[in-house]
Amino acid sequence: MTSAVPDPKTLRPHLPSPVQEIEDNRFARRGVRLLLKRDDLIHPDLPGNKWRKLEPNLRAAAASGDRTLLTFGGAYSNHLRATAAAGRLLGLATIGVVRGEELADRPLNPSLARCAADGMQLHFMDRARYRRKDDPELLDALRARFGPYRLVPEGGSNALAARGCAALGQELAGAADVVAVACGTGGTLAGLAAGLAPGQRALGFPVLKGGPGPDHFLAADVLRLQEAAFGGRRGDWRLETAFHCGGYARSTPALEDFAADFEARHGLPLERVYVAKLLLGLTTRTEEGAFAPGTTVAAVITGTP
Repeated sequence: MTSAVPDPKTLRPHLPSPVQEIEDNRFARRGVRLLLKRDDLIHPDLPGNKWRKLEPNLRAAAASGDRTLLTFGGAYSNHLRATAAAGRLLGLATIGVVRGEELADRPLNPSLARCAADGMQLHFMDRARYRRKDDPELLDALRARFGPYRLVPEGGSNALAARGCAALGQELAGAADVVAVACGTGGTLAGLAAGLAPGQRALGFPVLKGGPGPDHFLAADVLRLQEAAFGGRRGDWRLETAFHCGGYARSTPALEDFAADFEARHGLPLERVYVAKLLLGLTTRTEEGAFAPGTTVAAVITGTP
């Protein structure tokens, strides 16, 4: 007889995550308060805010008795790392389908090495096939290869995840006028915006290229997730698309200089794929006068270096 899947609550996440006020003269001289919502402190083994999206999916796996999780991600995916860690802690098998078949013959980077150390079976897929990750035929081929599994989408973003992330907005009710988050697949923004109180607004900073403003592909993805989770668009949200710095896991000298300066000012190591881009965007927009004096802005820290 197959043993039951452990309750994910046994992982004892630190919730609500703490809020930290930062004194930064680039914000202060514009009359803006900066808060950091420290979702990076939710759990020591699960990077960043991934618990919020994983927990409802893990709960669904427990209810169904599923013992294997399969998910998708890039070579630097925090989601892959979190899924692998959760699998180790809960005694679940994990399979990570990694974008980029060419990576199979290269040494594992630190993120993928951590996944492997946590027991995740890595499967490298060429980029053309990876783009078909929602195709039932491809998913059936993966089942034929690996056996039965519970699918957790790329980035953990589905209706369950969006509903889980609504708690993030609820935890910030009344604490900030604007809440900003870096976006990869849009699930955190979809839930965050739904959980905020009337009068609060959410800003999403995509870390991938994809077109300006409402034309960015993530705008449609966030709306689709909100429709699946809540029945329609929820909350006041929009995308700030000018701070991807070349695309996913790409950087620029300006981003590196900003991150090093922020770390020196505040003693907070910045994760470069998401968090540094978010804070660069927020700082730039603040200095440009995007926020009225008296505004309180909260930045969600979603990852650790």
